[in-house]
Amino acid sequence: MMMRSLLYVPASSERFVAKAHERGAHAIILDLEDGVAPAEKTAARAALAAAVPAVGRNGAKVFVRINATADRLAADAEAACRAGAFGLFVPKTQTAQRLGELVTLLECVEGDCRRMPTVLVPLLEDPGAVLDARIIVGAPRVFALICGTEDLATALGGEPTPDVLRLPKLMVHMAAKAAGVRSFGMLRSVADYADTEAIALAAREARSFGFDGATCVHPGVVAVLNRAFAPTADEVARAERMVDAAKAAFAAGMGAFVFEGKMVDEPIIARARALLASR
Repeated sequence: MMMRSLLYVPASSERFVAKAHERGAHAIILDLEDGVAPAEKTAARAALAAAVPAVGRNGAKVFVRINATADRLAADAEAACRAGAFGLFVPKTQTAQRLGELVTLLECVEGDCRRMPTVLVPLLEDPGAVLDARIIVGAPRVFALICGTEDLATALGGEPTPDVLRLPKLMVHMAAKAAGVRSFGMLRSVADYADTEAIALAAREARSFGFDGATCVHPGVVAVLNRAFAPTADEVARAERMVDAAKAAFAAGMGAFVFEGKMVDEPIIARARALLASR
C-alpha cells in the first residue's frame, strides 16, 4: 500500500473536498481539528458521511484527523468510523492507554456497522510523547507514527526549524521502524508549502532515512512528494543489476562479492530488493 503523499483537507470546506480526489495524493486526511474553525467543527463532522467516500473515489486511502478534546474525540471518531474512513489521525497523543480506550469505542461502532477495523496514526506533539514513542507505538491498531512540528516547537518554547525538529522527528521515526509500522514526515515543518524546491530536498532526505512518505497542506506539494519518495529510474536499474549479480554470486557459492567497484553482502542486497518492491 503506497502512501508517499498524504494531503490534509479541511472537512469544513466543500470546495476543497470536491477537488480532493483529483489531486493525486495517495491518502487524504479530512481534518476536523486545527484546519477547522471552532464554530464549524460540528458541521464538519456531520459532513464526513458524504466527504469520506467523495475524496476516496479515485482510490486514495481516507483518514480523518479528529479533535483531541474530551467533548469531541468520541463523537468525531464514531462519525469517521461510520463514514468508512480507513483510519484516524489522533492528535496530541500522549499515552498508549488513550489509544486503547479509543479502540474500545471503535470496536463497538465497527460491530454495529459490520466494517473492517479502523487503523490509528498517533501524532506525537509534545516532548513527553516523543520520549514515550516506543510505548505509544505498542498500542493496538497503530498503522504509523508522526511527530508534530508546530505544536512540538511550541511545547519546547522554540521555533520549528530543521535543527530543532531533527532529533525528535528521528526519535519518533526510529520508534516506528522498531515496531514495524510506517513513519511519515520530513525533518522540517510542512507549513512553508510554497518553497517546493526545499520540500523536494527535504523529502529526498527523509526517504534516505527510511521515511515512507509525508503529509502536506497544499495540493501543489503532492506531486513533489510522490516524485521525491519514489525510486529514480537509475536507482531501479542499479538495484535490478545488483539482484541479478547476487543470484549469480550465490550460485557460485559466494556470500559477499564486488559489484560495480564496491563490496556487497546480504544487507545491501536486501535494500535493493526492498527498493524494487517499492516501485
